[in-house]
Amino acid sequence: MGNIRRSRGYSYEYLIVKRLNNKQWIAKRLGGSSVGLPDIVAVNNYKEILLAIEAKSGTGDALYVPSDQIERCFSIIKMFNHYSNKHVILAFKFLRKKRFRRKNATVYESRRLVEYYKIVDILGGKKKIPQIKCNYIGETFMVSERFTKQIEFPEFKMPFQTNIRIVNNKV
Repeated sequence: MGNIRRSRGYSYEYLIVKRLNNKQWIAKRLGGSSVGLPDIVAVNNYKEILLAIEAKSGTGDALYVPSDQIERCFSIIKMFNHYSNKHVILAFKFLRKKRFRRKNATVYESRRLVEYYKIVDILGGKKKIPQIKCNYIGETFMVSERFTKQIEFPEFKMPFQTNIRIVNNKV
């Protein structure tokens, strides 16, 4: 099961890189957690934009980004002072089939594929960055040992997005 989840995540990372690479953007997959770097770094040298992206993909109703992975993104963007626009982006992809268990069997339910790209720059000033949870309808939460608190992160419109999908009247 772990290999399936990992390959799903790698596929999503490669898809983001493929979508981003064009005349103005250059994106590279860096290897993610195994090398202590963000999943993806992307730059637009014409507009001086740097993105450190952590990508999560899954079949459940919620996806989580551990705090250490978010911290790695912030450490990378701090290195590049040349860029006037630097953002840490959490990318979430909820797949078409929702997986859940029922009576010792895995059951899949069809649903719409949705993606969210959240700007989490406000976490950069925190002493201890919390784990972040995003649910299928795009709500985000800070999760710590003591509490779970809903927090609204702005959507980042990726250059390849023609529109932002709306699910249940939420962006």
